[in-house]
Amino acid sequence: MIHSPFLVVLLALLFYSCQKENAKNSTQATNPINTISILIEDQLWNGEVGDSIRNKFASPVIGLPQEEPLFTINQYPVKLMEGFIADSRNIILIKRDAQNHFYIKKDTHAKAKNIFCISGKSTAAIIKIIENKAPEIIQTIKATEIKESQLLIRNSLSNAKKAKNKFQLKIQIPENYQCVLEQTNFIWFKKEIVSGNSSLLLYKIPLSSNISKENLVASLIKARDSIGNLYIHGKEPDTAMITEEAYAPYFFKIQLDGKLAYEMKGTWVLKNDFMSGPFITYALMDPKNNSAWILEGFCYSPSKEKRDLMHELEAIIKSVQVMDK
Repeated sequence: MIHSPFLVVLLALLFYSCQKENAKNSTQATNPINTISILIEDQLWNGEVGDSIRNKFASPVIGLPQEEPLFTINQYPVKLMEGFIADSRNIILIKRDAQNHFYIKKDTHAKAKNIFCISGKSTAAIIKIIENKAPEIIQTIKATEIKESQLLIRNSLSNAKKAKNKFQLKIQIPENYQCVLEQTNFIWFKKEIVSGNSSLLLYKIPLSSNISKENLVASLIKARDSIGNLYIHGKEPDTAMITEEAYAPYFFKIQLDGKLAYEMKGTWVLKNDFMSGPFITYALMDPKNNSAWILEGFCYSPSKEKRDLMHELEAIIKSVQVMDK
């Protein structure tokens, strides 16, 4: 059983959250994307437990040219359970207790709210739970934040007929992404921001049915460099967008729309120019036609952080659905 003081804290947090949601007549938690509220006493936060939390949840995001934390983490004493803390989508509650416990509480009164409860008899016990459960916590929070972003996107969709008609893909594209270029096998959507821009590319490439992982990576890099050479350039001659050669892209096997796909993260650069930034490419496999849909997001924002820009692009791409012909 859960030790009663720990349960009291959790129930108080949930009760306050429900009351606040009802008062607002709203069911949606309202804190910024990729943010975690850590409820923990200062003594633990300022010691080894806090170090473990920061190492796991504020570690650098892979695929970005500069270091940015995986999540923005805010620490509050356990007794402080009001206001914006109750509005958080992701809460990690950590306490010393008579028993070692870990569980996830889903708040049914708020959309996509996770409360991760960790209690331990000692500092070492708490750290062990954090180390063991961090991958599960991170995966859960990432999925929650993608869904939250997709909900926000859904409120302001643009006409997505171009993707439907050309590629038989249904994808949620916000209205502030404008189509800036359309070719026979290529669409480029672009959003202007104060510090630069974000882009979404859609195209399709042929692939061998028995292609190896190494050849697939090479084929994807070759394809995106070819697209850059054809359509994406700087202001000066011979400044096509290419994949940064100094660092190998990160590569993962995943699923999109329940289908086999591959994710590649890396850095793009303009040849003979100073411009660069992060990209994320998804190859959604089409084995019936020995091909793959390519959905790529990249941004240029030299003076601003890029984590949340890339997160938005990831959320857009992960909304994709293959339409039945």
